[in-house]
Amino acid sequence: MSDLTDKVAVVTGAGRGIGLAIAERFAAEGARIAIISRTEANAQKAAGQINEAHPGVARGYAVDMADTTAVVEAARRITEDFGKVDILVNNAGVTRDGLTMRMSEDDWDVVLTTNLKGAFNAVKAFQRSLLRQKDARIINVASVIGLIGNAGQANYAASKGGLIAMTKSLAKEFAGRGVTVNALAPGFIQTDMTSVLTDKQREGILAQIPLGMMGQAADIAHAAAFLASPGARYVTGQVLVVDGGMVM
Repeated sequence: MSDLTDKVAVVTGAGRGIGLAIAERFAAEGARIAIISRTEANAQKAAGQINEAHPGVARGYAVDMADTTAVVEAARRITEDFGKVDILVNNAGVTRDGLTMRMSEDDWDVVLTTNLKGAFNAVKAFQRSLLRQKDARIINVASVIGLIGNAGQANYAASKGGLIAMTKSLAKEFAGRGVTVNALAPGFIQTDMTSVLTDKQREGILAQIPLGMMGQAADIAHAAAFLASPGARYVTGQVLVVDGGMVM
């Protein structure tokens, strides 16, 4: 178990999928949670779901992470509402897949702005609160695609590869203040994003995974809980790959 009692965690992209699973796991470990989702409906639904199991620990906030002004305002509200921030999980992300030769500039910009600039916006907005804590954590949810690339996902791969590089730089910048910065690199996880795969695509993916199965959102949540825990105090600048052995 990862004791997060009295910790305040901000989880972006937490309206569903991996982000929601991380928020739920953190709440189960004793943390209070600021749920950030792009839409008000998803933010409040996720917060309500967590509060059913752990009354009063979660609050929802609708924020477009690509909007710098909106992120700064959300950080102000969250810090005011919770009093501090100990853990920041940058999970918000989108995909706009397509071969590079046919990819529009808008498809490139939307993915890079949300996935990479969004994480930068969050770090900038919450850094003051994080640096005040003795053992703050930043966890960036990247992807194995950021390590190995994937045809039809040049924008997504670039955003996640950039997030990994940013993780290592931030780890060096913040180490002197006791803040650890690490990345998670999920493989193929059963979420809404992978539910659209055809049977043929799914078979092709499974053939690349030594464990022979896709992961669950809970698998990423367990890894995030470790990185957020006191047990990970000496781990920083690392990429924890959770992919069933796909890229080993």
